[in-house]
Amino acid sequence: MKVEIFSDVVCPWCYIGHHRLRQAVRLYEGAVEVAHRPFQLDPDGVSGGEPLLGALERKFGGAARVAQMTGHVTGVAAQDGLEIRFDRAIAANTFEAHRLIRLAGRAGREADMADRLFQAHFTDGLDVGDPATLAALAEEMGVEDTGEGAEEVRAELARARALGVQAVPLFLFEEKFAVSGAQPVETLVAALREVEERTAQERAVRVPDGEDCGDGTCAV
Repeated sequence: MKVEIFSDVVCPWCYIGHHRLRQAVRLYEGAVEVAHRPFQLDPDGVSGGEPLLGALERKFGGAARVAQMTGHVTGVAAQDGLEIRFDRAIAANTFEAHRLIRLAGRAGREADMADRLFQAHFTDGLDVGDPATLAALAEEMGVEDTGEGAEEVRAELARARALGVQAVPLFLFEEKFAVSGAQPVETLVAALREVEERTAQERAVRVPDGEDCGDGTCAV
């Protein structure tokens, strides 16, 4: 089964969603191919080294409101074993970070690169929009940055817009069934099983006459 997760590496709920999806895949009995898809919460964002809390306070109306928001998500993340430090985080444009994830995917290290970028932003206080920082992270993860991948990222961002993705994380199963938000692990496991059942039913219906079917099932 193919699962695409649309996310941004500066989205705390995406960090939680990635973590929970990994757990769900381990608990699910079938084979799952996970593909990471880019989404930018702020496509016009600038990587200038500004502390994230200051940027959030301007956007959401002050320190009290932001403290409430960040406190909630930090608490949820802690329950999942994830450390989120908004006091260290740096506001960043994430296009180049997504390009690195894309390049890592060519070597089968897409998930590892995404995880490292989440940790870099939320725990280590690194600027994931800074070229030097990204170069160091790529080297650390064994990803060769050839400078390629920008057009692919632009195409995937355009696809996300065409699909109507407006909030992340969003999980797209088999390009048909979507689940939005950092759902509990058990919800994601249930979604995997339900999609498996629905897909099997559709395949059985679509098998043309003459194909090899028996005992009420089809060898697909």
